[in-house]
Amino acid sequence: MKYLLIFLGLSSFCFSQKISFIYETKYKLNLEKPNNIYSDNMILDLKNNISIFRDSQDKKSDSIKLNNGNGRFKLGVENQFYVKKNLTQKRIEKVITYLGTNYLLPIEEILNWKITPEQKIIGEYNCQKAETNYGGRNWIAWFTTELPFGDGPYIFNGLPGLIVSIQDSNNEYSFNLIEVKKGGDIFDARTKTIKIDWTKYEILAKSYFDDPYDINSKVGMGKTVTFTDPKGNIMDISIKNKEMQNNILQKNNPIELNHKINYK
Repeated sequence: MKYLLIFLGLSSFCFSQKISFIYETKYKLNLEKPNNIYSDNMILDLKNNISIFRDSQDKKSDSIKLNNGNGRFKLGVENQFYVKKNLTQKRIEKVITYLGTNYLLPIEEILNWKITPEQKIIGEYNCQKAETNYGGRNWIAWFTTELPFGDGPYIFNGLPGLIVSIQDSNNEYSFNLIEVKKGGDIFDARTKTIKIDWTKYEILAKSYFDDPYDINSKVGMGKTVTFTDPKGNIMDISIKNKEMQNNILQKNNPIELNHKINYK
């Protein structure tokens, strides 16, 4: 495992300071191709018990939006990792960005942690093992009280210290801390949202699956999407729709396995 990049005197940080924790995130979306592993660096920004977890591209997109630019444009709703937490109020919310609209999905599943006596060193930190269930998966975490923040990657939180490493028992999703940074400001570019639940989340996903390239009616931008083959001939949109639908079906191993969508 990579050695963690740390700052001297980190344990003396006051809770009002802004800290960023960078996690190497690996996940398998297509179980028929188990060696096809996606990898992203995702960032947990934390200040005053408020945190935002997002991948590096989403953070860049948020920064651009706050400076009156155009952010990242997403089509589908699945496989998004954007999470806001208010640790004081014990409020966890997942943000789904779909066709320029931000949907707020409250996470109400309670994490019941079982802390075990087992310990090991990860990088520079003395860590202790804990286990929980979330999203239809069993999770094994390693946390350290040397970083006295009861937070962690994605929705995970509530332990006596920061989660340094966590993965599900099937080894399909993992988050591993690789760097710690201090300073800067925590910024939120997704404050205007539409609240949904898992039922509405599934409706959105199926709407996209049924007609992935129906940009004109979904966005209302008055644009027609066309595709051409290598010879420049216009392709039937139904062919591209079918290709996208097959891609969605192949990547249907969500982190919340208990909310896996049955498209057929």
